[in-house]
Amino acid sequence: MTDYEQLLNEAYTKIKRTESKDRFEIPKIEGHFEGKKTIMTNFFQIASYLRRNPEHFQKFILKALSVSGQKDGDRLVLNQNVPSAKINEKVEQYVKEFVLCSECGKPDTELVKEDRFTFVKCLACGAKHSVRSKI
Repeated sequence: MTDYEQLLNEAYTKIKRTESKDRFEIPKIEGHFEGKKTIMTNFFQIASYLRRNPEHFQKFILKALSVSGQKDGDRLVLNQNVPSAKINEKVEQYVKEFVLCSECGKPDTELVKEDRFTFVKCLACGAKHSVRSKI
């Protein structure tokens, strides 16, 4: 082994390894129960973080959870007790279907309607794919 390779190996061992964190983390729902209702207090913050229309996000969540609900100020009220783990699972599903690019995996996307079809258009790589589920 040459001196250069030895120094290089030594340098690599001294470098601190850090976990690579994605710049995009799926936000977790914050909420509580009031009687038989579930109050999602950070609903609109999540919709704005995902850069999606709150109406679209609300329709998806209500349909995916098979519950009725309504907006109340800047929170969403579900007319049923729903565990936060189940809501978070549906938020992850929404992100996979309507936010992340299927080609590059980045969240820099927008929903585009053309005729009767809805597409997810990636602003990072330019890819465009149709959305499978209807809301």
